[in-house]
Amino acid sequence: MSFFAYFKEEFQVIQERDPAIHSPMEVLLYPSFRVMLKYRRAHKLYLKGHYFLARWISQRAARKTGIEIHPGATIGKGLFIDHGSGVIIGETAIIGDNVTLYQGVTLGGNGKETGKRHPTLKDNVMVSAGAKIIGSFTIGENSKIGAGSVVIEEVPPNCTVVGVPGHIVKQNDVRIPRKSMDHIHLPDPIFEDIKVLQQENTELTNRVLELEGELRQMRKKERTEQK
Repeated sequence: MSFFAYFKEEFQVIQERDPAIHSPMEVLLYPSFRVMLKYRRAHKLYLKGHYFLARWISQRAARKTGIEIHPGATIGKGLFIDHGSGVIIGETAIIGDNVTLYQGVTLGGNGKETGKRHPTLKDNVMVSAGAKIIGSFTIGENSKIGAGSVVIEEVPPNCTVVGVPGHIVKQNDVRIPRKSMDHIHLPDPIFEDIKVLQQENTELTNRVLELEGELRQMRKKERTEQK
């Protein structure tokens, strides 16, 4: 694909998928637009073995946009990086078509693997702000990863994942009765766990107070008997 074909493709992706755009020329200001053009160029060089030049282009793009895409990553059509600051895509990451990433997303490795060590995102995956996907496994088609989640294991297609570590709260349109599963209104499993711990702590405190009361009564009875 020629440079102008890439240019047209990235232009259309942002124009169609970001409602904040009021004029077509605004697309030229988007970090996602600029970094993807640089990535396509760097990736071609990487595949030809020009590793230093490829990294030089990608690092310049990272400094200018806040988005770091290793030139070895494999990225399909229609990737949209909204806002983009802090996004990191590792060398062996594979991204399918029409994937959306929000700011602060990391597609990283756990540092213990060789070869394929970054995640694979299938078509139409959405990864919300601040989410971390760490390791060599697959996120299935049409899945959504909630904001701030840390995903460390495979996710089947058509799932919604939230939490630390990430766990599935919806699959194939079957969900638990909670708030709608968009990238903002997601259940907060950490808060729920804290509430459970608070309740258990209250019950434990009450039991300790009861035992202290019983102990005082026993000591009082012993003193009375000794007299």
